Amino acid sequence: MPELYASPARIPVPGGKIIEEHIGAASTSETRVSVAHMTAPAGWSEPFQTPEFDEFTVVLSGTVLIDHAGGQLAVEAGQAVKTAAGERIRYSCGPDGASYIAVCLPAFSPETVNREL
Repeated sequence: MPELYASPARIPVPGGKIIEEHIGAASTSETRVSVAHMTAPAGWSEPFQTPEFDEFTVVLSGTVLIDHAGGQLAVEAGQAVKTAAGERIRYSCGPDGASYIAVCLPAFSPETVNREL
């Protein structure tokens, strides 16, 4: 039988970014996968992290920037990208901000994102 998730859980983060998790550990207790809609303001960035999950990102509007060992990748609206578990990365966005969908396998958790302080 289908299971409806009527509204996402809003996850607080610094810097003005809004995370609305539709499926995942915080919203539905699902630990196999998380699906979240992210809205980041212009100039937003977060610390480097080395997640224990793969993350698939689909950019809906704006530009998501990903710093990695080889440089920086700009992911534009209509494009998608995968970052692999164990890879040191840092997300930020361009001057227009960004709206994007993030799918994490296994599900995102604060304990497994491994953000640097």
